Amino acid sequence: MKGRDGEGSVQVHQDDSMKIEGAKVFSVYGKGGIGKSTTSSNLSAAFAKLGKRVLQIGCDPKHDSTFTLTGSLVPTVIDILKEVDFHAEELRPEDFVFDGWGGVKCVEAGGPPAGTGCGGYVVGQTVKLLKQHHMLEDTDVVIFDVLGDVVCGGFAAPLQHADKAVIVTANDFDSIYAMNRIIAAVQAKSNNYKVRLAGCIANRSRDTDEVDRYCDRVGFKRIGHMPDVDALRRSRLKKKTLFEMPDEEDIVQCRAEYIRLAEALYNGTESHAPAPLPDREIFELLGFD
Repeated sequence: MKGRDGEGSVQVHQDDSMKIEGAKVFSVYGKGGIGKSTTSSNLSAAFAKLGKRVLQIGCDPKHDSTFTLTGSLVPTVIDILKEVDFHAEELRPEDFVFDGWGGVKCVEAGGPPAGTGCGGYVVGQTVKLLKQHHMLEDTDVVIFDVLGDVVCGGFAAPLQHADKAVIVTANDFDSIYAMNRIIAAVQAKSNNYKVRLAGCIANRSRDTDEVDRYCDRVGFKRIGHMPDVDALRRSRLKKKTLFEMPDEEDIVQCRAEYIRLAEALYNGTESHAPAPLPDREIFELLGFD
């Protein structure tokens, strides 16, 4: 069957009342463990440094997206809804929206129990709550930090809200393979939604030659590069973004790159429509003989 989001799709089309209006909305995707939450949180902090009102929404059952902004694991929307037997009208904004560094508003959507339910429901309920409580009306930037490289309908749901999708990758085969799949998912969503690809960020990578070779091949663009510095690892251990860390040379350089990225994204990057490669061609381009 042919669905509204691509061939074989059985996804539900987004209700127009759930559109996020007024804010610039970004969805961050990438291979599991690639550093999406670190990237998202530091970008949120950078937007805050630029004077923007920021909301970060973590879309992962681990609910650790906003960990370095708040300094703790905050309760998830799903956990809080369970406490009130899913009577959302009983909730107040302070029950599920938490203040992070620089005034960043932090929400952890959470996820369904393992092996049950759908992440799309969780994302939808979170946006619905935020709209009901008018939390999106005074926001300049919304960042969705999305689970791993899962591109099923559920965790592709933030793409229904986003203006731009950002992919976090590294200079290795597995990360670029995941990026190729994510590009295909975003392209499918762009047939029916406003979302477009902003570009990719090479994270914790000494070199970018393989990423750049892939981008040249498919018509994509690397918009950022975070070097493989230990400060990125230490910041997670210290429950802080780089903007709270000491002014060491590598930290200052990384902060400057996040600020540059935030400015570029807010001002509007060029939209890209790359053509993802079939699996065999990915292996021929980057794989082993």
